[in-house]
Amino acid sequence: MVVETRVFGTIDISDEKIITFSDGIIGFPDLKKFTLIYDAEKSTAGGIKWLQSLDEPAFAMPVMDPLYVKESYNPMVEDELLKPLGDLQPEDTFIMVTVSVPKDIHEMSVNLQAPIVINADNKAACQIIVDNESGEYPVKFKVYDILQAKKEKAGE
Repeated sequence: MVVETRVFGTIDISDEKIITFSDGIIGFPDLKKFTLIYDAEKSTAGGIKWLQSLDEPAFAMPVMDPLYVKESYNPMVEDELLKPLGDLQPEDTFIMVTVSVPKDIHEMSVNLQAPIVINADNKAACQIIVDNESGEYPVKFKVYDILQAKKEKAGE
């Protein structure tokens, strides 16, 4: 599939790289087909990737592995919420959170309350809202200082 994107220009996506959200994503229920875009040579384990819509080429949002910025991230999720993903095995489960980068980069944050869960085996995905009664998983978890510290440590 060839897609003309706003951010990345023309990209060719093989069928096995297409991720399907049967219910769309929060705020965009009509966007169901996506792919993850990143520079494999420059990407770090927890680096920012792009979730690029194949339904709306102008829509791409930054995402990252929540464990890179919050090692204890392990929200409780009702099994019912994960049913659209099919038979989900731990080794095939890929979790991403959206990244918000405002004008003041020091305010960069991730949304720990609405993770994206991907079944890498069948490429089915969903975005869920986790129980946050404890306040442990905020919508705006600031990550700039965490990312800078990891970058400095990697440069040692």
